[in-house]
Amino acid sequence: MNQKRKSNRFFIPLVLLVLVAVNWGAARWHARMDLTNEKRFTLSKATKELLNNLKEPVTIEVFLKGNFPSGFRKLSGAVNDVLQEFREVAGNKLELSFISPEEPFPGTDITYGDSLTSLQMFPINLTSQLKEGQQQQLVYPWAFVHYKESSMPVALYNGKSSMISHDELNSAEAMLEYHFADAIARLSVDKRPVVGYATGNGQPMGANVYDLVENVLKTDYNLVTFNLREQPVIPAEISALLVVKPTIPFTPEQKLKLDQYVMNGGKLLMFIDRLEAEMDSLQIKNEVIAYDRGLELNDLVFKYGARINADLLMDLQCDYLPFDVSGNQQFELLPWNYFPVLESPGNHPVNKNMGLVSGRFINSMDTVEADGIRKTILLSSSVNSRTIATPALISGKENVNAPEDERFKKANIPVAVLLEGRFTSLYANRLSSAMRDTLQQYNATFLPRAIHDNKMILVSDGDMVLNDVVRGDQPIPMGMNPYTYESQRAYPFANRDFVRNALEYLLDVYQLSEAKGKDYQLRLLDAKKVADEKTKWQLFNIVLPVCIVIVFAIFFQWNRKRRFSK
Repeated sequence: MNQKRKSNRFFIPLVLLVLVAVNWGAARWHARMDLTNEKRFTLSKATKELLNNLKEPVTIEVFLKGNFPSGFRKLSGAVNDVLQEFREVAGNKLELSFISPEEPFPGTDITYGDSLTSLQMFPINLTSQLKEGQQQQLVYPWAFVHYKESSMPVALYNGKSSMISHDELNSAEAMLEYHFADAIARLSVDKRPVVGYATGNGQPMGANVYDLVENVLKTDYNLVTFNLREQPVIPAEISALLVVKPTIPFTPEQKLKLDQYVMNGGKLLMFIDRLEAEMDSLQIKNEVIAYDRGLELNDLVFKYGARINADLLMDLQCDYLPFDVSGNQQFELLPWNYFPVLESPGNHPVNKNMGLVSGRFINSMDTVEADGIRKTILLSSSVNSRTIATPALISGKENVNAPEDERFKKANIPVAVLLEGRFTSLYANRLSSAMRDTLQQYNATFLPRAIHDNKMILVSDGDMVLNDVVRGDQPIPMGMNPYTYESQRAYPFANRDFVRNALEYLLDVYQLSEAKGKDYQLRLLDAKKVADEKTKWQLFNIVLPVCIVIVFAIFFQWNRKRRFSK
């Protein structure tokens, strides 16, 4: 009996000690299983390596805290889930906080929402459908990533309209890991690739490239300018070269520099306006004649597998411009078919889960046969578009009458294409002796074919990456309409995202393609069936379990009483 008491005396402390040890071990070493089909809670290898190699803590502030509609509550929960996975890998080197945009900034009367707007992190004027009717609400789907002394905004949702779209919310969830990993990589990785901006052919260099230079190129890359007219050879240190809206024809020597740069592995990102058609003439004379600039790039682009046509794209899905509809200087914002709003097929990491992109006086584009070159259309028109031949007279008077919809029957006209493969030189078997002597003078060897597979992106719109300036000296983001910038019709088009994505894919610095390639399957409930069977399932999930517990308790007490009464 004494021996049994001694055993009981040590049993409880032993059990407590085992429980403490198990909990301590579970906190220190634990495993997780992701049973979802899309591996929603499994981070890519590149993301894990990035988080494991953090040298300093990362702080992330998410501005999705508040009484939102169900779609954005779900998005907020998905952000929290992804960042908790980040914390599993990074440990105490990642700090997370959710902030309501309505909260005042510490020590001031200014709300976080006002601060975000001043930083060009614009809200969505969200329209959600309630039983009582429609509800308008400002939602800031943004986050800030801080590392050391640097910060970077992260867009969490790039919806194409003010109405909640389940498809767009689902796509936004799929891109969360990539967006946060990409921001952390940009802030924490020390070595940045060199990107060149080509000059010498009338490329813009003023305030209209402020957003491109300051908010895309300088934030992510080491930027240099390269004068194609004066400098002999494009150096190999330039990983990618941007050619933005040239207006002066290219000489054969300049095209040879571009050609050999591609043959040696250099990446080209070209935004070309083949036609001369500018807003200045339209604003002054209320009309403009669109005609070919004669850039002499047709043969080079054709050799690589694409052709920019000498026409203009018109689209019923377009941006707005002010027009004097009455002739009495009473201006009204009307759709302007020459400013198409482009769609992305979502068929590639460059355009996946990306919003609408705005353009101005765009040319159509075709792909042509090129040996061993793969072509992927990245941007195209809507299903209601058309092209007109040039030279053409464009007049503001066209908007006096509504456009004839039956004339806009063409769909998905290409305006941006990715070319991949082993390119053949334009000058293979046709290199002049003068060109050969020039190359030898600078110790450069002519390559008739690329040394390995390469890639380039061609866009038939030079204005896509330019920004407007309002109130005399204030640049606004590229793609933003200066006439609707401060109105309820303002929409942050995804022009900046497209440029960023294009450069990221061409250079593939951070190797986050696996994270960007994630795709979640959308599984929606039948709204009508949910409404009809709501009461039944509430009873099944709430009342039935309680009844089962009560019946079990009654049976247990009855059985216990019966046993002990005997």
